Amino acid sequence: VILVDDGSKDQSWEVISSIHQQDDRFKGIKFKRNYGKSAALNVAFKQAKGDVVITMDADLQDSPDEIPGLYSMIKGGLDVVSGWKKERHDPISKTIPSKFFNGVTRWISGIQLNDFNCGLKAYRNKVVKNIHIYGEMHRYIPLLAKWNGFPKIGEKVVAHQARKYGYSKFGLERFLNGFLDLISVSFVHRYKKKPMHFFGLLGTLSFFTGFAITAWLIIQKIYGLSQGIKVREVVDQPVFFLALVALVIGAQLFLTGFIAELMTSNQSKEPEYKIDEEINLDF
Repeated sequence: VILVDDGSKDQSWEVISSIHQQDDRFKGIKFKRNYGKSAALNVAFKQAKGDVVITMDADLQDSPDEIPGLYSMIKGGLDVVSGWKKERHDPISKTIPSKFFNGVTRWISGIQLNDFNCGLKAYRNKVVKNIHIYGEMHRYIPLLAKWNGFPKIGEKVVAHQARKYGYSKFGLERFLNGFLDLISVSFVHRYKKKPMHFFGLLGTLSFFTGFAITAWLIIQKIYGLSQGIKVREVVDQPVFFLALVALVIGAQLFLTGFIAELMTSNQSKEPEYKIDEEINLDF
C-alpha cells in the first residue's frame, strides 16, 4: 500500500510513519508542498509494482470492501475499472454539476461511464505505466488509457459514504476547470504529433480568405477603371482591412504550426515533483 501525503499541514505524515512501523508493507511518499491529486497519482503509479493497481481517496467516503470486486474485474480481462457512486451522499451543489460534467465527457470521449471522477478505480499495471497525468487530468484517466491503447474499460457500482471529517476542497470552479481540461486533453491527443494539421489548416483558410477578398477588390477596381466607372479606392473599403487581418493571422497560424512541429520533434521532460521523504519504496 502506497500512501501519498500531498503536502498536508496536519499530522498525516506522522500517521503514515506510525502505520509503517506497525506493518512495513505500507509505503509512504511526502511532497514538499501541495501539487494536487494528479501529481500524487502520477508519482505513486511510478512506484506501483502489483499486477493490479487500485486507487482510493483518503477522505473515508470510499469503502475498502470494494477492492476484491474491482480486482476480480481486472483479472477478468478489463484494463480499467471505474467506480460509480450511484447513490451519492453529497450536496446537490455537487451532484447536479457532476451529472452534467459526466454527460458531456461521456459524449465527447465515447466511453460509457457514469462517474469519470470517482477516486476508486482499478487498473492493469501496464495502464498506469503508460499514461502520464498532470494538472487536473486525473478526471480523464479512463480517456487517457483508451487513447494509449487500453480500450477495455468497465464500471462497478460502489458504496459511497457521507463525509465525516474535514471538508471538500473542490468547489464549483472545478467543473469549469474540468471542461477546460477536457478541451486541452482532447486537443493534445489529436494534434500532439501533428500540430500543423490544426494550425496549418486554420492558417491556410484564413490566408486564402484574405487573399481572395484582396484579389476581388483589386479586380473590381481595375474593371471599374477600364469601364470608366467610378470605384472607391481599395484602401477606403473596410473589407480591405479585414482581408489584411485575415492574411496576417493566416501567416501567423502557419508559422505557429511550423514552430509546434519543431517542438514536438523533441521529447519533453515530465515535470519533477520534489519529494521530501520516502518510506521503504524498495519492494
